[in-house]
Amino acid sequence: MNALHVIAPGPLPALAGGALDALEQALQEERRALLDNDVEALLQSTQAKLVALRCAETLLPGQADAGRVTALGELNRANSVLLARRRREVGWALRHLGRVESAGVYDAGGQAGVRPQSRYFGVG
Repeated sequence: MNALHVIAPGPLPALAGGALDALEQALQEERRALLDNDVEALLQSTQAKLVALRCAETLLPGQADAGRVTALGELNRANSVLLARRRREVGWALRHLGRVESAGVYDAGGQAGVRPQSRYFGVG
């Protein structure tokens, strides 16, 4: 006799846990890469994080533990603080090596290296 299984729409709870497990692992690897100054590991962990996030974003409300999602968000913010610090350190080192200008700016389109230019509108 065959049994009929009814599956609710969206991922099963086990898949929700799997998505969050993958995200947590990627965030931990990202943190380790940032602390170890390992660029290759950082790139790999970032790719893994994006894949895990895409999977986690498919979860319906209530399928994932809200407390765990909050904790993963805090871990991601902590990693962003580390990343910002590394970026400042690299910028400082490059400036002191004479490789970049100390006052870089961005234009309205987000393009780097554009310097504001003054314009004279009056006749002198």
